Amino acid sequence: MEAFVTTLTTWLTTIVDSLTALIIAFGALEAIIKIITVFFLHYKKLDKAREDIRLMLGMWLALSLEFALAADILRSIIAPTWDEIGKLSAIIVLRTILNYFLAKEIEQATMKKNYVPSESF
Repeated sequence: MEAFVTTLTTWLTTIVDSLTALIIAFGALEAIIKIITVFFLHYKKLDKAREDIRLMLGMWLALSLEFALAADILRSIIAPTWDEIGKLSAIIVLRTILNYFLAKEIEQATMKKNYVPSESF
């Protein structure tokens, strides 16, 4: 039974880590496409679009940090030594702090002048 739980947890961790990478890749790709679109088609709106793109990418990164944190928690279930548990705990704390400050920055930017992200540029 222990081997089954270990195998299942390992697979779940791999899946969640893969989703983390996909979320980051999707967010970066979306940002790149929007940057290119704004630069070539709507150059006059570049300053407004820059904030939109930065916040959108920040939201994707915050989401990916949540998934990375979930993978770390799953990984801690199968960590066999106290040393590995300690390392995972440090990673979890660092990712939580990063996510907190990223969320704060996003919140402050959206509150600034009643900022509402636009769907079109």
